[in-house]
Amino acid sequence: MRSWLPLLACVSLLVGCKTTQLRPTVPLAPWDERVTALAHAHSWQLDGRAAAALGQQGWQASLDWRQSGNSSELHLAGPLGIGALVLNMSPDGLALNGAPPSPAVAAQLEARLGFELPLENLRFWLLGIPNPDVPFELTRNAQDRAQHLSQAGWSIDYDQYRPQGGDELPARIVLSRADARVRIAVDRWEVSR
Repeated sequence: MRSWLPLLACVSLLVGCKTTQLRPTVPLAPWDERVTALAHAHSWQLDGRAAAALGQQGWQASLDWRQSGNSSELHLAGPLGIGALVLNMSPDGLALNGAPPSPAVAAQLEARLGFELPLENLRFWLLGIPNPDVPFELTRNAQDRAQHLSQAGWSIDYDQYRPQGGDELPARIVLSRADARVRIAVDRWEVSR
């Protein structure tokens, strides 16, 4: 009877153990497929935060970006203590706080923020891809996502990605140019392809 005790103990342990199945991971799409899909994504939005430093000056703001086709709507709440800015960029031009599009808006925006915001490119950079119409240099990480991008005089570092609908989109981005540095932390993504 004693010789059966170790065997029974072993069987009892095995019966009591739960097996856990590993969830199959969905392979991420290759770089070229992702770039094409993201560049042509009809609508997407993100909610997050931005912090900018320009020399010894700086500001922080909440950041909400809504993209629909060729139109962008950007909400910055709290920069420089001046309340909220709402930018609308469309084929008609750039508009600030609901006013009609005007060529003077870019200069007003630069005066308020302290540097020229690269809006034409930012729409792509937020998605982790370069603007396909502007020359660039790119380094990808081990997961075949952008790690470092140089484009239009800006240096963009992608510090972290977050899962989103079977893909990974940027969660932390650092943009720098001359003495301007902008950190963007994305809290939520929503993408329709």
